[in-house]
Amino acid sequence: MKRLIMLLALAMFVLSGCSDNAESTPEEKKQVDLKVASLIPPMTDILEIAKPLMKEEGINLEIVVLGDNIQPNNALANKEVDANFFQHKPFMEQYNESNGTELVRVEPIYHAIFGAYSKKYKTMDELPEGATIAIPNDQINLARSLVMFADQGIIKLKDGVGLKATQADIVENVKNYKFKEVDLLMLARMMDDADLVTLYPSYAEPLGLKPSKDAVITENVNSTFAISLVARKDNAKSEAIQLLAEKMTGPEVKKFLEENFADTSLPAFD
Repeated sequence: MKRLIMLLALAMFVLSGCSDNAESTPEEKKQVDLKVASLIPPMTDILEIAKPLMKEEGINLEIVVLGDNIQPNNALANKEVDANFFQHKPFMEQYNESNGTELVRVEPIYHAIFGAYSKKYKTMDELPEGATIAIPNDQINLARSLVMFADQGIIKLKDGVGLKATQADIVENVKNYKFKEVDLLMLARMMDDADLVTLYPSYAEPLGLKPSKDAVITENVNSTFAISLVARKDNAKSEAIQLLAEKMTGPEVKKFLEENFADTSLPAFD
């Protein structure tokens, strides 16, 4: 009888222990991993701000920093990452057209003020005839540069060419400027060699240059060119991507841009 009582007591103890363990370790929400490719600040800074906010929602945001402006779209198209954050919509559309892909803009995040800078000259009037102007060599940013100069009356382009403009579309160049096409990431290195260089603020900033006070000319802010969060057609409306878009347009990001990049990167959201 004593043996039976001891066995019953032991069984009750084991069951009690199992019950306690079950109560002390509630089922955890499954964590979701989200990979986003990017390039440089403030793009990477914005993602870093979003990272802990996403963590609170059970989403592990992994920021994949790549070395040029081709890799992020290739990685996204090949499903190596879930989204990217480095480009404006026309650049994305050009990639889709060239590669038969279906990348889509999820959310515009900030306006990068595009401008032209010089170590030698303060105004376009000072720029001599035949001066060399360095511009990006990819189709969209090349056209964007030419349109900026055309809008300022520095050159004239064929009617209606818009963002398909190339140097062949220049119909008037009174001062015979020579436009030198250079890889976007290499343009900053042209400051010593060219008379004028077109730069995004993220590449001008490390040189101590700000569009508001250092640019010879700047482009008008245009929502078409807002640096945006981009995903694929098949995942753009997923809960994780939509949540990331929400966090990247939240008050934390807006405050960060206003306090740290007010001269170069304007929020594209309210």
